[in-house]
Amino acid sequence: MTSTETAVPMLITAAPNGAYKQAADHAAVPLTAAALASTAKACMDAGAAMLHLHVRDAQGRHSLDVATYREALAAVRAAVGSEMVLQVTSEAAKVYQAPAQMAMVRELRPEAVSVGLRELDQPDIGDAGLASFFGWLAAERVMTQVILYDAADLLRWQALRRAGVVPDAPWSLLFVLGRYSVGQRSSPSDLLPFVGAHTGAEPWSMCAFGPTEHACAVAAAALGGHVRVGFENNLFLKDGSLAPHNAALVAQAADAAACLGRPLATADQLRAAHALGYSN
Repeated sequence: MTSTETAVPMLITAAPNGAYKQAADHAAVPLTAAALASTAKACMDAGAAMLHLHVRDAQGRHSLDVATYREALAAVRAAVGSEMVLQVTSEAAKVYQAPAQMAMVRELRPEAVSVGLRELDQPDIGDAGLASFFGWLAAERVMTQVILYDAADLLRWQALRRAGVVPDAPWSLLFVLGRYSVGQRSSPSDLLPFVGAHTGAEPWSMCAFGPTEHACAVAAAALGGHVRVGFENNLFLKDGSLAPHNAALVAQAADAAACLGRPLATADQLRAAHALGYSN
């Protein structure tokens, strides 16, 4: 058996737009359902098995509107078929509060969702509210990625798991290296506190900010993690030049996986692993 056959497949998630990027930042930032669909197809062809998508209102602002999500998801699904897992964001983006974020997820019931732990872990929600929401996600088998901004967030997640507030289910984690700020450049060393504190079995991905995104992705891949890349957090190729489109950032990550002997995960593998997590 070759090393490629034994290596853990690496998941590449494309994050093509985020809550804040506009056409003024890059003409290829997808802001409509049609643009998301064509971008998703290009990123899939470059090696991404998951799409992390945000939708915008008529003025191009961040939105969690369920009808807008359904329109975008339908357009993307028509473009990629079943070959991508479609993950919606529940991000607050300084617009929404936890009750509205959770209500959107319950109404939409997406295939996959990302949730920021510190956004939901609020006094007005409490452990009871968290238990209800995460219990619903587990019962509905929504593929859920928990966003963690530092090692303290990871320790809080672990405490909630130990206390039984969050039930056993195939959760995954996203380690965010840095913050949304002008000129932010993440460093591969930003991964170390997360990796050192991660004692669970949950698979983890990383996202990073700025032109060093690719270096961080390579470090994550080498450490057995998965990667999320795209215009949400970075517009530049590894050589510092402006990326022509999101698919170019995905292709870089795919090349890194190949160099490390890691095959690329497929959407079907991701779904199968998620389903298997319920039978353990």
